[in-house]
Amino acid sequence: MNPCAEPPSRLIGRNRSREPSLEVFHPLESAPEFPPEPAPELLPPPPREPILTLPGALTAYVLLLAVIHLRVMLPPELENWTVDVFGFIPRRYDSTLLAIDFPGGEGAKVWTFVTYSLLHANLSHIGFNVLWLLPFGSALARRFGAIRFFLFMAVTAAAGALAHLVTHEHAVAPMIGASASVSGTMAAAIRFAFVKGSFLSFSRGDADAAARVPALSLMRALRNGRVLGFLGIWFAVNIIFGVGSIAIGADGASVAWQAHIGGFFAGLLLFSLFDPVPRTAAHAADASSLDVSNRG
Repeated sequence: MNPCAEPPSRLIGRNRSREPSLEVFHPLESAPEFPPEPAPELLPPPPREPILTLPGALTAYVLLLAVIHLRVMLPPELENWTVDVFGFIPRRYDSTLLAIDFPGGEGAKVWTFVTYSLLHANLSHIGFNVLWLLPFGSALARRFGAIRFFLFMAVTAAAGALAHLVTHEHAVAPMIGASASVSGTMAAAIRFAFVKGSFLSFSRGDADAAARVPALSLMRALRNGRVLGFLGIWFAVNIIFGVGSIAIGADGASVAWQAHIGGFFAGLLLFSLFDPVPRTAAHAADASSLDVSNRG
C-alpha cells in the first residue's frame, strides 16, 4: 500500500471542497419544510351568497297569503261569501241597524279585525304588499322571531281596522288587504333601519346582525333627519293615493289610506313592546346611530 495514499473517503471529501457549493438533497434526507399546496380539485368552492334570503316567519306569512288568495278560483257566489265573512265591514258594527244579519254573525265582529288583512283583491294588490314586505318585514321577522312577528302583524292589522272603522262608520264595502300590517312593519323598522350597521345604513353587516342593532328611542328617531325624510315621503304617497282617489289594480279598488295610517302609528308606537333586543346603556342606541353617511 502506498503510504502517501489517503483513504478514498478523504479524497472524496477533498474533491468536494474544490467544487462549487451546491445543495443536493438525497431522497433519503429530510427535505425543507414548505406548506403543501392543495390540489386544485380539492379546493372548496367559493361561498355563494344568496340573492335574497327570507326568514322562516316571513316566508310562512307570504305563503299563507298566496294560499288564501286561491279563493279567487272558487265560484263567484262562494268567493263573495268569503269576503263578506272574513273582510272588514264597518257597517257590521252599526248599532242603529235592526234586523240585519251580516254573514259570519257575531263572531265576524271579532275575527274580521285580523282576517281581512289576509285577503287581497287581485295579484297586483298582493304583489304590491309583498314587495314592501321583503325589506322591512324580513328585518322585523329576524329581529322579533316568529311568535312576536305574527302577533305584531295581527295587532297592526287590528289598529288599521279600527282607524278605518272610525273614519268609515257606515260603509258597507268590505275592506281587505295586508297594507295596514305592511305599514306597521315599515314604521317599526325605521326605529333601527338607519342605525349604523343596520339594513338601510351605509355600513351594514350581514342580515342577522343588521336586524339586531340597538334601536333608537322614539324621541331620538323623530329627531333623526333620515327618519323624518322617510316619514314625509310615506305620508305624502298615502295622501296622494288616498285623498286623490288613485286606484291600484285592474279592479279600480280605492286605497284605504286611513287603515294604512292606523297600522303605521301602531307599529311606530308599539315597537318597544315587541322588541327583544336589549339596550345595554341608555345612550347606546343614540351613540350607534352616527352612521358614515357624512363621508366627504
